[in-house]
Amino acid sequence: MAGVTRPLRILFCTPQIPNNTGSTMRLAAVTGAELHLARPLGFDMDDTKLRRAGLDYRDDAATFVHDSLDAAYAALLPARVFAFTVRAETAYTDIAYQPGDVLLFGPEDHGLAPEDLDDPRVTERVRIPMRAGMRSLNLASAAAVAVYEAWRQLGHVGAR
Repeated sequence: MAGVTRPLRILFCTPQIPNNTGSTMRLAAVTGAELHLARPLGFDMDDTKLRRAGLDYRDDAATFVHDSLDAAYAALLPARVFAFTVRAETAYTDIAYQPGDVLLFGPEDHGLAPEDLDDPRVTERVRIPMRAGMRSLNLASAAAVAVYEAWRQLGHVGAR
């Protein structure tokens, strides 16, 4: 994919479920986003479920694995970082996304830790609205909602 500008970067902090990461690899491939994974991971990168969910799109997805969230930030910054959490007031649709923005998501079982949400490298906390009483969206679904809104705002760069 030489010469392709990647307008968005998805960052999963300690993802636990290989199917979610595999599905997000496919999302990254079809939208031109990068997928960054911060260890520890709850699976091996050669996991069968990861390969099955990513199908043959895995080879087209720009996927990077970092030893920690700090290491991911070292590779991605300076960039704006939007931390997705149910503990936010700002809706993801209220952000004016820019090329290079990082969309940060926490692990499936509990989301981003308070210290990750309070990190000064986080530009803003954002939420995806849900009905009252609902806990959260599936990680891959949340990433898709966010990426497609940001990509729409950027004019679907690279789309046919």
